[in-house]
Amino acid sequence: MSWILGIDTSNYTTSAAIYNTETGEVLQSKMLLPVKSGEKGVRQSDAVFHHTAQLPMVIADLKKKSGDLSGIEAIGVSTRPRSVENSYMPCFTVGTSTAKILSDIMCLPLWEFSHQEGHIAAALYSSDMTSLMNEEFIAFHVSGGTTEALLVKGNGYGFDTQMIASSLDLKAGQAIDRTAVMLGLPFPGGRYLEELALECDEIIQCKPTMRGCDCSLSGIENKCRKLLSDGAAKPYIAKFCITAVMNSIIGMTDAILKEYGNLPVIYAGGVMSDIIIQKELSARYSGAHFAAPEYSCDNAAGIALLASMRQKQ
Repeated sequence: MSWILGIDTSNYTTSAAIYNTETGEVLQSKMLLPVKSGEKGVRQSDAVFHHTAQLPMVIADLKKKSGDLSGIEAIGVSTRPRSVENSYMPCFTVGTSTAKILSDIMCLPLWEFSHQEGHIAAALYSSDMTSLMNEEFIAFHVSGGTTEALLVKGNGYGFDTQMIASSLDLKAGQAIDRTAVMLGLPFPGGRYLEELALECDEIIQCKPTMRGCDCSLSGIENKCRKLLSDGAAKPYIAKFCITAVMNSIIGMTDAILKEYGNLPVIYAGGVMSDIIIQKELSARYSGAHFAAPEYSCDNAAGIALLASMRQKQ
């Protein structure tokens, strides 16, 4: 068996994955970082500690799933959040150090990528759109730490990216998570807020705040807080939050397609796994593609896929 190992230690998830270069199969294992009840995130020092404790368990689980990891030919790892100068977050040092140790001991090639590149690759893989690895397309990365749209040019084994739109303040995942905590839901709150929103049958009308292709999301949290203080039903508040985020993504997409042409659009990141958002965007854009749920949130699968392509080159 020929495997490529991928490792990703992001802000909220410890993950490892192996890509079978013969069959194209991906096996992955991941664990969320623990967040105390009522808190809206995790400090980087705590994230580093938890990744250090969890990564051995994740890799052990991956070995159990595969039966044998002796066929690993190369290792890929996410070393930074984004493919730009000075992009850094301490939590990625855990995965990077582990990957370098394994590479040295096992005498294997080590390929380094950004966390964002991994998200894009995982979305392409799970939506059966890996053909875009050699094309130009638009990629949205919408999560707790990032709300960006990128002009992406695939080069066969990775990506050349240019940010063309972003949130000017709060990130989409932050707006969702903070609203979820506000409503007494667990963190991260995306899945729970979605379940609550599905209980609301009312039609929500709200306009996004746009500046060119960029959006502003800080008003969403403030509006949700006012709705709660005014006695609005929690399912309505949940649906308002998700609808407001969705309309902002639509506003960004419309502006980008108008400026850059009718390119394929890939939506990646945990926020884009929301079925309410996916349903609306799928109906609006024929060229829209989404990562499968298990590949939407932080994962090492895309890193393993990119490492396999780099190794082939």
